[in-house]
Amino acid sequence: MTDINAPSNTPLKQQNAVVLLSGGLDSVTCLYWAKDRFANVTAVSFDYGQRHNSELISAKAIAEHAGVSHRIIDIDIAQLGGSSLTDHSMSVPDGDANKFPSHTDDIDNDAIPNTYVPARNTIFLSYALAVAEVTQANHIVIGVSSVDYSGYPDCRPEFIEAFERLANLATKAGVTGHHLHVQTPLQTLSKAQTIELGISLGVDYSQTISCYKADDKGRACGVCDSCTLRKQGFKEAGIADPTRYQ
Repeated sequence: MTDINAPSNTPLKQQNAVVLLSGGLDSVTCLYWAKDRFANVTAVSFDYGQRHNSELISAKAIAEHAGVSHRIIDIDIAQLGGSSLTDHSMSVPDGDANKFPSHTDDIDNDAIPNTYVPARNTIFLSYALAVAEVTQANHIVIGVSSVDYSGYPDCRPEFIEAFERLANLATKAGVTGHHLHVQTPLQTLSKAQTIELGISLGVDYSQTISCYKADDKGRACGVCDSCTLRKQGFKEAGIADPTRYQ
């Protein structure tokens, strides 16, 4: 994870970025954060067998509204199973704001919910890495946080730092001196701070879908982990929650 403010031979406004865009609150904040800093931004979303495609519809609309290039990549993670977000035989648990670890050191196996999708961020970042090479992007932006998150091991800064090292060892760009950076602007922010950042950048959160169990109309369940964190964030930020609920 590289300091974006570190000296560079090329100004940031002349560099390109790839943003992982799910259509949720965090990823859209990252999209606008990147637009504010880089010359060209490519948003990448994934149709990976998730429970609903309303988030992809949201991501497409948000990318169009933001005026950025958008790619939707099909990968069938669902065939692997192991997550309630891809396996309909598993139930998505209700959220409990009091159970979320306050720091990654607090993770234990019991704290990782069944909404964790095995190796998802590793897979997504690998595709984003390929897109970065094709689009001559020096930056990949992902909305992970080690403050307000559901206990996922692939949201930890240690993972991001390891992936950045891999990216620069395994690519033509990396070995020819075009260093690739994995940016995590939300890594140390709470959900409330993320929302405040997004508002300052002009994000319309009514367009975003964070819910694990959103219906076909994109309305949120209001009770899953993601909805619980989102509600809590708007409350703590003192900002009216624009989410559409079932």
